[in-house]
Amino acid sequence: MHRIRAEVPNQLGEVDPLPHYGSSIPTFSTGFIGRDEELFALRRLLGTERLVTITGPGGIGKTRLAVQAANDFRRAFADGVRFVELASLNTAGLLAQAVLDGLGIIEPDRPGHPVEDILVHHLRHKQMLIILDNCEHIVDSCADLAAHLLRNTTQVSIVATSRERLAIPAEHVFTLPPLSTTRNNDPTSIGAALELFESRAAAVLADFALTESNRDTVRRICMQLDGIPLSIELACARLSVLSVRDLEERLDRRLELLTTGNRSGPERHRSLQATVDWSYELCTSTQQKLWARLSVFADEFDLPMAEQVCSDDELPAELILDGISSLVGKSLLQREQRGERARFRMLETIREYGAAKLGATEAVALQLRHLESCSTLVRSSVESWGSSGQQRAGELLRSNRANLRKALQTALSAPSNEMLATATELVSTAWFLWSSGFSVREHRMWLMHIAEIDTAPTARRGRLLATLGLVQTMQGDRSAASDVLDESIHLASACADNATIAFATQTKGLKEYLGGDFESAEPLFQDALTRYEELPENTDLLWALHIEMGMFYCSMLDPTRALEHFEFVRVHSERAGEQWMLSYAIYGLGLAALADERYDEALRRAIESLTLKKEFDDVVGTSLVTDLLSWAEAAAGSKERSAVLLGAASQMWDSFGMQLYGSRHWVERRAQFEATARAGLGDERFAQCRRRGAAMSIPEMVRFALEEEAPGVPEADEFADTALLSPRELEVARLVADGLTNKEIAARMVVSPRTVEGHVVRILRKLGMTRRHQVATALRPRGIR
Repeated sequence: MHRIRAEVPNQLGEVDPLPHYGSSIPTFSTGFIGRDEELFALRRLLGTERLVTITGPGGIGKTRLAVQAANDFRRAFADGVRFVELASLNTAGLLAQAVLDGLGIIEPDRPGHPVEDILVHHLRHKQMLIILDNCEHIVDSCADLAAHLLRNTTQVSIVATSRERLAIPAEHVFTLPPLSTTRNNDPTSIGAALELFESRAAAVLADFALTESNRDTVRRICMQLDGIPLSIELACARLSVLSVRDLEERLDRRLELLTTGNRSGPERHRSLQATVDWSYELCTSTQQKLWARLSVFADEFDLPMAEQVCSDDELPAELILDGISSLVGKSLLQREQRGERARFRMLETIREYGAAKLGATEAVALQLRHLESCSTLVRSSVESWGSSGQQRAGELLRSNRANLRKALQTALSAPSNEMLATATELVSTAWFLWSSGFSVREHRMWLMHIAEIDTAPTARRGRLLATLGLVQTMQGDRSAASDVLDESIHLASACADNATIAFATQTKGLKEYLGGDFESAEPLFQDALTRYEELPENTDLLWALHIEMGMFYCSMLDPTRALEHFEFVRVHSERAGEQWMLSYAIYGLGLAALADERYDEALRRAIESLTLKKEFDDVVGTSLVTDLLSWAEAAAGSKERSAVLLGAASQMWDSFGMQLYGSRHWVERRAQFEATARAGLGDERFAQCRRRGAAMSIPEMVRFALEEEAPGVPEADEFADTALLSPRELEVARLVADGLTNKEIAARMVVSPRTVEGHVVRILRKLGMTRRHQVATALRPRGIR
């Protein structure tokens, strides 16, 4: 029987911290009221059932209950809880990909493998709760995916929220009832519906409270609204201009009228419809038009986007701010703070209502403007990418992922030449979209979809194919990339598109380098470099080329030339205030230091690079840096940390393509350091540590690598017993504490670096430490110098 269980020890015998959520669990500015019994019942159900579908009409509170469950139940599942929001997903074929992204963890992937099987590979033995929120619009696909996961995993549980049941054998349907107006059938008691009314009314009128004089009136209002939370919240928004008695009288008349005209609908739907209709009619014509137009956004949006998409001659841009403010005040828009910017979103019921008010012609025009807005967003990110505005650009791409998807779906549903051109620009001009907007896998999918439709021999197709070739090369799919890049260069040459020729040539050089054909790679790199020097506007790609050439010369055992390329990017990116390419440049400096056996510097550079990468969704770069860090740890004597990081890096590579781009010479280099760690730990311990790393999410791995949190590895004891050290080891420990590298210590003591490495390993083991800098902490309290 499936049971909810508490945290359990991992394979190393320690309790793992809870994984981070892949997609953000929604937050609410108001408290959770009135569903304690349902929450308790849901918990009991999950002790025996693996699939529970929370059903009920729109506005009944399905998402709110699921969010509370996600927060309350996370410690009951050893591998955590994941919340995946599906309301903004309009294409059923993207469901598995959306869940994959929502899990926010690392899963193997190979081009051509079904995403459903990738999910199973990762989840097969996990004890995890996955919440799929808002399934009704793609209910068949959700049912198929849920059934597939339940059949092929052992301990994964699923909570789905949907207006319609999934209708599969394993499903337990949990129908969410309205909020009650009484407790235990006591007519004088205050039920959850009244508690919610009081809470929401107090947000409108600070001194509002339930009293003997207004309680019965509030109870009648809640009963007329059938205890539907959304109805109650929308009704309370009217208290800014109405008294409770006025509210009841107007609601009475409104419900009578609407129920008479809508007898065919379910009772609860009629009262919700009545409330939303009433909210709509209490809006001005400008507010009504804005409400309808804002429904075009798939998820969140900000004020500039609303002004760009929703304004025209009928609704001037200068009216949008006041309109949004009014809709927020009427509880029709939710305001959320994202960093320094305010963003807005509609509840799905409100969005659907607004969309139904759009005429066909207006809806098409809005979709086109939405597509153009997303293209503008991407174009702006390209312009900001090589500057201090880069982080802001990346944040906007991430927060508008749902809007980008909807825009591309719009372009591909009934493509015109104009729409295809806009969609092509969206996915190809921002060649780095896989680092901030989409995953590598999804970026490739959109590129391939558009390439299959937009087949005309144009310059834009040439650019599209160049970007596709880069993504394929990063996935290790060099065979597919070869044909794509050749066609890209052919099309770009016919159009005299020198920028695309340079880009495709650069990527061909990268492809040959990763394939081990160094002789062919170097002239391609040099050709691209010459072309970029005549194209000063392509700064970001020029910097990327210098990084690739630095890596190439590291592989050629020419660290001097490698450093020239890495330093070029470091200097220029620091001067510009850019951080993404800077993270690669610092990684490169660490790679060169490793080749020169300056292991402490390699560690320091890798950690510095990883710290910068925390601001991006760059799984490719994070995988590279994690590998470097694991190699440096092995060389510096921290074998356990090395094995953990090797496991984490392997899972990251598998998540988007082939290990180290499928490059034989890179894999061979990795194997050398892996052998070092394995020899130091023994096969069994090495395998344990490696599995620990493979089980980490990216946030967990980063915290582990940066020592913000080090699960499975003991902390340094500042009063470690230095008496355990021999006189020679104590001498080495003093020099380590002074910050000297193994090479510098060897020169001072006139011994080989390998001898020093052996001393350092024994020092760390005797002191119960994992990192060199902890030695200084151990020596300082005792004043040992």
